[in-house]
Amino acid sequence: MTSEAARNAPPAASTEHLVARYGASYRWLATLTVMVGTIATVLSSTIVNVALPDMMGAFGMGQDKAQLLSTGFLAAMTATMLLSAWMVDALGQRFTYVATLLAFLGGSVIGGLAPSEGVLVLARILQGATAGLLQPLAMQVIFRVFPSDKRGAAMGVYGIGVVLAPALGPVLGGLFVDTFSWRYVFFMPLPFCVLGILLGTVFLPEREQAGPMRPFDWIGLGLLAFFLLTLLDGLTHGQRDGWGSDRVVIAFAAALASGAAFLAWELRTPAPMLNLAMFANRSFAGAAIVSFIFGAGIFGTTYLIPLFVQIVQGYTATRSGLLLMPGGLVMGIMFPLAGRLTDRVPAYATTIMAGLGIFAVSSFLMAAADTQTSFWQFAWWVVLGRIGLSFIMPGLSAGALTALPPHLIGQGSGALNFARQLGGAIGVNLLSVHLERRTQLHVSGFTAAQDAANGTTTELLGGVGGLLAQAGLPEAQAAANATSYLGQVIHAQANMLGYRDSFFIVGIIFVVGLLPALLMARPGRGR
Repeated sequence: MTSEAARNAPPAASTEHLVARYGASYRWLATLTVMVGTIATVLSSTIVNVALPDMMGAFGMGQDKAQLLSTGFLAAMTATMLLSAWMVDALGQRFTYVATLLAFLGGSVIGGLAPSEGVLVLARILQGATAGLLQPLAMQVIFRVFPSDKRGAAMGVYGIGVVLAPALGPVLGGLFVDTFSWRYVFFMPLPFCVLGILLGTVFLPEREQAGPMRPFDWIGLGLLAFFLLTLLDGLTHGQRDGWGSDRVVIAFAAALASGAAFLAWELRTPAPMLNLAMFANRSFAGAAIVSFIFGAGIFGTTYLIPLFVQIVQGYTATRSGLLLMPGGLVMGIMFPLAGRLTDRVPAYATTIMAGLGIFAVSSFLMAAADTQTSFWQFAWWVVLGRIGLSFIMPGLSAGALTALPPHLIGQGSGALNFARQLGGAIGVNLLSVHLERRTQLHVSGFTAAQDAANGTTTELLGGVGGLLAQAGLPEAQAAANATSYLGQVIHAQANMLGYRDSFFIVGIIFVVGLLPALLMARPGRGR
């Protein structure tokens, strides 16, 4: 063999060699490998939330610093998703996967041993950055080793681990915090990291492209990271500081400028991090929009539901985590079934559009929840929504990436994950703002109706004041306490209606998502 042929020959650990070595089972071994790594990163993104109050108490952190633990993780994760395709092309799946898991393991250890809040925030950013690299890599591996008619089923099996982790994470995290310490929450993903590293060194291929590495778009990455940080900062502080405050206006202006600069740069650079030509493909463009809505829905409801049942219905943190568990378990069962269905019929007809409709119905049902809604009734509504989500994801991935030419699958995978994560980050922030504004609106409306002409108000004040007077309080103090109690009743009722309005908005968004799903009616041609 000549030196030129030797340089261009596939490595000893190429996909073809691994398939020849392990046979047909190799496809599932590779899927198991990337699923283990994804479980570790998904656990960290959900399990830390239950430990936030203890972290705030340990370091004396305010709400703004505590929110950085979530915002920093989401921003870092979203930005690095588009870096995954370049790392796989330049360094290979094996090196990218193992190195990323090692870095994630390091971030987890640093977070568990953090001596200060600054170190804790940096650890979360490192966790988020590495998690963003791993999730698109999983899709690339599945599309590399499975034929087109088996990818839906493979995505369904892979999705079992992805959905079980957030289903069990909050419950396990609560037990760890209550039994041991918040620090053990960071150590929980470590066994999955070690197992993933061992499996990755055996079952994932080395770099398969011959020749030099293609250049990386560092300018694009910097512009994207700055856009995400400024956008999330503006959304985070808008409600507290005022939407017209200098800080918020500057943050949004910087986000707009950096976002426009990112798009302009990606159109002109010869090696873009995000190839915008993919969006000329109708199927892929529709899938990206649906992915954004999907992220807003799954992250938004996971944010709203525990808050509603704890604040409005008085659930404990453990009970609110248990409320989400049946939905996660059902989602794990439905994922493989939806994946197999995707391989047999058009993805848009049975999975994506049906899933969007089912989730919308679930959200509309939650919009009728109140203090009398039972645990199992609410759990059933959650289960219904998770069934809808389980129909969306396999068809979305298979339908979108199949429409792209092979050399764009890596970037397409990263772009889909990027859209979903960006939808989640923006969706959670906007739902939080909507919830607070609607609650304030209902408080104002109820307060304006509390006057002497309102017989119900007069009766309530008189009854509560009379009970307090019988308990021995002076008349003036009893009247003041009765008025304070009325204010608490008003706020509680307004808060409940604010949550109901937010669930209704989520349902409307998913109904609107049916329109971009129609773009996937026929596979678009890659341009």
